[in-house]
Amino acid sequence: MLTAQVPILGFAAASGTGKTTLLCQLIPILKNNGVRIGIIKHSHHDFDMDQPGKDSYQLRKAGALTVMLVSPYRRATITEFTEPRQPKLADQIAAFDQTNLDLLLVEGFKHEAFPKIELHRAVLQQPVLYPNDPNIVAIASDIPMDAPGYLIQLDINQPEIIANFIQHQFMNP
Repeated sequence: MLTAQVPILGFAAASGTGKTTLLCQLIPILKNNGVRIGIIKHSHHDFDMDQPGKDSYQLRKAGALTVMLVSPYRRATITEFTEPRQPKLADQIAAFDQTNLDLLLVEGFKHEAFPKIELHRAVLQQPVLYPNDPNIVAIASDIPMDAPGYLIQLDINQPEIIANFIQHQFMNP
């Protein structure tokens, strides 16, 4: 298991299941309940958060391996990896400032060992992950599942119920 300063909960599913959509629904609900949330999202694609023409972009393109952009409202750090590599969740957690957080939610990293909610949509006809992942604590689906009794079953279309599970059963067992 990974160690973090706050509870860590992942969302694992096949691409197109709606992980980001569900997180975008859960975050405001949890925030309204006073939960301060951080997110780590794993992307399988190359991405660039910076914009051509901006000072930070020019500094990075000039050769800086790390650029931190700071304002009175937020801080962003962009770190170039000298060699492409598969990210490890433990490294991302270690680099993540958890000082003002109550909960760290993770999208992706489904093959790593940490508590997760599996998302399942019947129409996608994807195999379920829980039989091969003992770290899945709940399954959120759009249909009733024939899952083992130890798995909490949630309705993927009821984010309020999922938020309640996270706050009252996962964070405060």
